[in-house]
Amino acid sequence: MNRSNILRSVMKAVRVTEFGAPDVCKVAQIAKPTPASKQVLIKTEYSGLNPVDTYMRSGNYARLPDLPYTPGSDCSGVVEAVGEDVTQYKQGDTVFTVRSVTGTCAEYNVAEESQTFPLNTDKLSFKQGAGLGVPFFTAYRALVTRAQAKNGETILIHGASGGVGTLCVQIAKHLGLKVLATAGSDAGLQIVKDCGADFTYNHHTSGYVEKIMEDTADKGVNIVVEMLANINLQRDLDILSKHGRVVIVGNRGTIEINPRSTMAKESSIVGCMLGNSTEGDWAEGKKAVIQYQSEGWLQPVTSTEYTMSEVPQAHIDIMNTKGSAGSLVIKISSNQ
Repeated sequence: MNRSNILRSVMKAVRVTEFGAPDVCKVAQIAKPTPASKQVLIKTEYSGLNPVDTYMRSGNYARLPDLPYTPGSDCSGVVEAVGEDVTQYKQGDTVFTVRSVTGTCAEYNVAEESQTFPLNTDKLSFKQGAGLGVPFFTAYRALVTRAQAKNGETILIHGASGGVGTLCVQIAKHLGLKVLATAGSDAGLQIVKDCGADFTYNHHTSGYVEKIMEDTADKGVNIVVEMLANINLQRDLDILSKHGRVVIVGNRGTIEINPRSTMAKESSIVGCMLGNSTEGDWAEGKKAVIQYQSEGWLQPVTSTEYTMSEVPQAHIDIMNTKGSAGSLVIKISSNQ
């Protein structure tokens, strides 16, 4: 094998060889993957970063990958090759993923055809495409599948300035809901306003719960989408209207609540986890994300951009930066 063929058969990737602190993420040269019959090989432009990536890297997750592994489930990129039984994609198609077989923090990654989706680059950039995957399907599941949101209802998105939250705001407005949203910084508040929120509140400011009740004429909200239940769940129950529901998307610990808060209102607390999606759920979400892209109003918000060598810092920032602003993404293609 000559040198050019050798170079084409290897690639750069972030590798985790042991579970631990962010600095276990290191750039290495590994073999370029090959797609199986129903898989797609993608030349990665950007990799998206989600909190779950940090849980896996630290070893604190229910389903851990085998070591060593390449982190990342979300990406945007261009189809390089397809397996013999792939029917939906061909070389040159622009796509995004919601799961990856081999990990997206790499110059190339393999994804199942069923977990690969069209990216409309007439409407969205590759950078934005990396902020679709898990954030979009989580937001859609929270609002449509779990909350069963209806036109005319009022929704509070608690912690709305992150990747999932900003898409929740946009989808809720599209579905005809009145949207209240919280964020932890002035920049975050501006982002959720730009996404279409009708009312915004800084959740670090005392009295914001009272302001929410004032803005709803003391009726409260029909739905709360909650990104940090271990801090906010009791407050959420207090501001729900009769038959209201809290959808828990994010949580980092335990909290004591008063169950009586749910009794008189007959309110509900429901969880939301993307991994519980059925084939029908994925199909419904796929139809929606294709339609929403073509209509042009779906605009994933992305903030800080990192290189592969900066992945450890990205893992620190996503868990510790207050007042998040959209999705964090890793630029991959510039490293090729």
